[in-house]
Amino acid sequence: MLTPYWIKTAGPYNGKVHAIGVGITARSKDDAAALFRLAFGEAHEFLSIEPIDDMRSIDQNHVMPNMGNALRRGIWFPRGFDHISN
Repeated sequence: MLTPYWIKTAGPYNGKVHAIGVGITARSKDDAAALFRLAFGEAHEFLSIEPIDDMRSIDQNHVMPNMGNALRRGIWFPRGFDHISN
């Protein structure tokens, strides 16, 4: 069964450390972490990996209008990582 997760991380961006959020649908928390590492490498430290119980709980003004397909395994926010799903 696939579950959408929201991953909060701290990682470098233009020489500064920023918290970022990533939406991933995966088989488990470990699977979500593995997909994240395929996309972003080891440069980001996980702050949390939480299942999303209700998609209405995510940011409706920024994330929702800019996300990909959260029904398939892979990264759906930010866009541009559709190829990472295996």
